[in-house]
Amino acid sequence: MRRGRPPHPDTLTPAEWRVVEAVRHGQSTAAIARLLAISPDAVKAHARAARDKLGLAHRRDLRHWPGIAQGSARNLPQETAMTVTSQISQISRRVENLTRARAFWRETLQVPELYAFPGLAFFDLAGTRLMLKETGRRDEADILYLRCADIGAEHAALVERGAVFTGAPHMIHKHPDGAEEWMAFFKDDEGRDLALHAIARP
Repeated sequence: MRRGRPPHPDTLTPAEWRVVEAVRHGQSTAAIARLLAISPDAVKAHARAARDKLGLAHRRDLRHWPGIAQGSARNLPQETAMTVTSQISQISRRVENLTRARAFWRETLQVPELYAFPGLAFFDLAGTRLMLKETGRRDEADILYLRCADIGAEHAALVERGAVFTGAPHMIHKHPDGAEEWMAFFKDDEGRDLALHAIARP
């Protein structure tokens, strides 16, 4: 029997993909380490290995690398194409205190709560998802997430039309049923954040 780790058929290993997706989402080394429950040194090692495999000069170049994992649902045919402006899929709202905000939306307004994570809670606004994010202060400038069927094609089309993206489309979450959530963030005419959002289903 050969010793060591068996070869992986994809461009990157699963661990490298997890780190790269977090890097493409704009997470810091410390944040990625907390998210993946690994050391900061391990995060740096995986990012460096991915960068070297892809022939990229700097870690920041990973933000705009458009790669897709071999087993991703994005490689499968998806729903009929729609224009980027046809539907808003998610709205992000910053809140000072999440416990208080969840009680208001769930009990006072009686909006169905979908699920919650530390610092985040998601609600169903008749098909549009509302994300509450706790900041500990009262902020403005909410983000609109624009649903699209093919996030790669929409990203390319918007870049062609002059939109400035902060990074390439990247997977932010994989659900237990295999559905993948992908996002790509860009700026409006005032430099405020907007995002493309797509769900790739297995």
